[in-house]
Amino acid sequence: MEKAAIILAGGFSKRFGQDKGLVKLASKPLVLHVLERAKTIADEVLVIVSSKKQKEDYSSYIPEKNWIIIDNGKVRSPLIGALTGFSNTSAEYSLLLPCDTPFISIKVIELLFETCVNVDACIPRWPNDNIEPLQAVYKTKSALKASKQALKQSEMRLLNMIQHQKRVRYLSTTVIQQLDPNLITFFNINTKKDLSRAIKLAQDGLNKNF
Repeated sequence: MEKAAIILAGGFSKRFGQDKGLVKLASKPLVLHVLERAKTIADEVLVIVSSKKQKEDYSSYIPEKNWIIIDNGKVRSPLIGALTGFSNTSAEYSLLLPCDTPFISIKVIELLFETCVNVDACIPRWPNDNIEPLQAVYKTKSALKASKQALKQSEMRLLNMIQHQKRVRYLSTTVIQQLDPNLITFFNINTKKDLSRAIKLAQDGLNKNF
């Protein structure tokens, strides 16, 4: 199984006030925390940004410049970023990740890849039925086709792409808790308060590759 990791870094970061992917935690930008974990499992890692300026900024931290790809849409949305990633990898399966989740669990990622075999997507789902489409694994070809179908119908959400897929497997977060008891893998940094909490978590040793 060839695996790709697609890190979406092209958002506005309105609540944080700056590019979250470049915000530093433990002297390292958030995007690098995500990338370093993803590349231990994936055969290739793509970082999707939204402008030439952003690509230049990220190139200062990511030496393999071919990993950084400018998305091919005029409208910023996770679906556009995902479509760009799916279009630029030949891997059979693709993991979508946000750039602001520094404590991603390698064990959880491995489980998602394993569970996605013979289906179009494996997506974590909470007991209240909310899902985590940005920490999920997709069969690349079917996800690319579904993304194009959604955009053709002016549907701009990742949920729309998922609705166009036939075989979706949902993985309960109660199962994921067996690997990650505190579900810290889903912790993302949207505000300065979140960053303060992340610093505390890192100091407490919860940033290890569990």
